[in-house]
Amino acid sequence: CCNDCGPEVYLTGREERGRAAIIATRKMIHDGGIVAIKGIGGFHLCCDATNEEAVQRLRTLKNRPAKPFAVMARDVEAVKQECLVNEVQEEILDGHQKPILLLEKRKKSADSTGLCKSVAPGNPKVGIMLPYAPVQMLLFRYDDGIEMPDYLVMTSGNTSGAPICRDDKEAVEELSQLCDLILSHDRKIRIRADDSVMDFYKGEPYMIRRSRGYAPLPTMVTMPWKGQVLAAGGELKNTFCIGVDGRFYPSPYVGDLEDLRTVKALQETIHRFETLLEVEPEVVACDLHPKYNSTVVAEELGLPVVKIQHHYAHILSCMAENDCEDPVIGVSFDGTGYGTDGTIWGGEILRCDYNGFERLGSIKPFWQVGGDLSAKEGWRIAGSLLYEELQDKEKTVEWMKKLELCTEPEAKVLVTMTGRHLNAVQSTSAGRLFDGVSAILGIRKKSTFEGEASTALEFAAEAYEKTMQHPYEPLMLKPFTETAEDRLILNTGELAKNLAKKRLAGEDTGQLAYEFHQELARQIISAALTASHQTGIRKVALSGGVFQNRLLLRLVEEDLVKQGLITLHHHLIPPNDGGLSLGQAAYAMAYLQKHEIK
Repeated sequence: CCNDCGPEVYLTGREERGRAAIIATRKMIHDGGIVAIKGIGGFHLCCDATNEEAVQRLRTLKNRPAKPFAVMARDVEAVKQECLVNEVQEEILDGHQKPILLLEKRKKSADSTGLCKSVAPGNPKVGIMLPYAPVQMLLFRYDDGIEMPDYLVMTSGNTSGAPICRDDKEAVEELSQLCDLILSHDRKIRIRADDSVMDFYKGEPYMIRRSRGYAPLPTMVTMPWKGQVLAAGGELKNTFCIGVDGRFYPSPYVGDLEDLRTVKALQETIHRFETLLEVEPEVVACDLHPKYNSTVVAEELGLPVVKIQHHYAHILSCMAENDCEDPVIGVSFDGTGYGTDGTIWGGEILRCDYNGFERLGSIKPFWQVGGDLSAKEGWRIAGSLLYEELQDKEKTVEWMKKLELCTEPEAKVLVTMTGRHLNAVQSTSAGRLFDGVSAILGIRKKSTFEGEASTALEFAAEAYEKTMQHPYEPLMLKPFTETAEDRLILNTGELAKNLAKKRLAGEDTGQLAYEFHQELARQIISAALTASHQTGIRKVALSGGVFQNRLLLRLVEEDLVKQGLITLHHHLIPPNDGGLSLGQAAYAMAYLQKHEIK
């Protein structure tokens, strides 16, 4: 930092610069205001995380009723006041990468001060990080006599669905309506980089969003591959990946490509990465879905295009991260992906290697009714699951009423649409199964953000597990059946029906949430063991966004190991769609070894 050439901070649209701008910003936050602040990877929206009124106002302005906000704490001691922190977590928290860590909240007395409830409502964890840019340190400590809180909300500075703002023009256009001041500086941000988000599994890092501090550090494989490839990633949580021989460079988090501004950000960042890495890809890989914007971006590059099925790419990303060359049984569980048969997949048992895959099993298909609404309204999935099992319209409507899933007219319409397959697609989405069960158990009938219903179901199950006095006895349903296609079909429909029956009988919600996880894990394990016997493969890879659920991951993995199988899971590559591009790039590189590209 130089007194003559900066960098210099200033307030946009106002005269304050340097010291005056810092003091005005601190005063605004202290007084309950909201400030957009330019960091090193983009803008944050910031307010006092101990001020309920300020946080609620930010929620209203950002149209974000329940999704947790990230928090920046003054120092490690402040984090320990609010969260449980072990040695590994403290080392990462205070290390040079400075990710957001998902840490368990401390139990506090009713009159204690600290983080307000609206920061992460209904969530046993809070995402928390330490300052990593000088301007952030100045927010907490400055010689102006203003007493600042120990915790600040630090959420991505963007409108819903758009990429993080990185310059004054974008900030003024998009954030002016969301804040009271904009604190900027005169250093250009070349590549947007959201904060990385990290959970922990069995004492080790378990990445949820890999971005600032970690991207584009490469993932290395020992296969003797040669060539240069590009992978365009998926539609949601998009990242892309550049492969050079046995090194794969995943990009920072780009975002959801439903917004054209994010598509433009993807195109710009691909070009900059190719320049930085001095790479000229010979082939571009993308998802099988013909309408994904990532697929469109790939097709417009003028390179040979290789398309990879979504759930297969998830398993390849897990294989590549673990440097696994052997074939695996892949358990790929997530929200949705385009299947090779034109239906929606999402709960798949696959036989995979780098040359291709075979679909060995899935959860029981159901009708996903209502188009995009079905991804947000779990009660619709619940009704469809129940009708598939009961095969009786009146009984299904009666159950839906008693479970308080919706009104009677809504239940009748849904059942009719399910029966006639109107505005419906056949689906094996594990993510939607979680949403449906969450609704059946009365935990969440609708989601205001992706994963809200399914994470609430996980939290309920984890809370119950902590109270268990002895090992839980599962339902012990028949784990799966074989259909005409000779595919293992997990018995998930009957599982949902049995849980509904027990809920109607007044059984404990937390107990049933745990029962769902345990029985689903048992079905996955049975299917994986059967697939292992059929193929002789002893390695099982667990991937897809549903495996962000650490309870399900642990229940599945521990039992597979007990049965003598080797398991692979993710570490620093996300199991969700943020890791998809690594799998696509690995496939493209293997493809390149076999095909002469012209």
